[in-house]
Amino acid sequence: MNSLARDPNLRVYDSAEVAEHYAGLAYLTPCEQHMFDSHVRVGSRVLEIGVGGGRVSGYLLQRGSSYTGVDYALRMVEACRQKYPAADFRVADASDLSEFSDGTFDNVVMAFNTIDYLLPDSARAQCLTEVRRVLKPSGVIIFSSHNPRAVLVAPSWNRERLRSMAARIGGGQPLSSKLVYGGLTGVRVILAVAQSLVKSAGRVVQRVPNRTFWRGQGYLLDAVHGGLRTHYWVPSRCVAELASYGFRVLEVQGDDRSRREHPLFTDWYYYAFAAPSTGETKSCA
Repeated sequence: MNSLARDPNLRVYDSAEVAEHYAGLAYLTPCEQHMFDSHVRVGSRVLEIGVGGGRVSGYLLQRGSSYTGVDYALRMVEACRQKYPAADFRVADASDLSEFSDGTFDNVVMAFNTIDYLLPDSARAQCLTEVRRVLKPSGVIIFSSHNPRAVLVAPSWNRERLRSMAARIGGGQPLSSKLVYGGLTGVRVILAVAQSLVKSAGRVVQRVPNRTFWRGQGYLLDAVHGGLRTHYWVPSRCVAELASYGFRVLEVQGDDRSRREHPLFTDWYYYAFAAPSTGETKSCA
């Protein structure tokens, strides 16, 4: 069965519009920065699966002694080749890494919740088997994944934008700008709380009646790009499944390290797992 027949999400990711969107992204989240700095040693051999438009590829290129990026969407790979013409980007399916030899890489990275879009479950299982194979003993896989119980959306707003606006309205006068900033902040807080309540209500209606919420693992429809069938799991489920492939958990972090994480607020988690070391028995799911 070809990738498109097996995984309808490929039609979305290989569209010109979506590829252009991802090609325009170039940032690391605070948690990604932490996970890469903590678990990708300088000079490592790195494989990135699901490169998208190369959002984190530039950082991994600088950190690793060698870097290979793969994606099953041709347009994504072409976008990465344009951004980083000297790098090794290939079209490949995450569940078939047969072009790579056993124990080739120190790290495998699957950023932006790539693992959640592998359909069906057997594709995720085969991907984990392949990742375990291509990693060196004690090599590390880093990935992020959606949390099905994130039904509450915290109020948020851009404080720097408000300060700039207040400075313009206040004519650059410190006292006037401070007073304007206080007023704008009050209005923005009310608006942010209202927006968070509306978004939270929508998530509650969508997720709480679904058994994925209660089981802690399963599929939900992610509204991004018109709707993508997406796998979700809570950390305990994720850790248990990876353990069945012989992986040992090293670290689990909520998506925003600057806030106090909570299972009802954390949209996704970042994970680092170590492959079995030499001599360890590799169990298989």
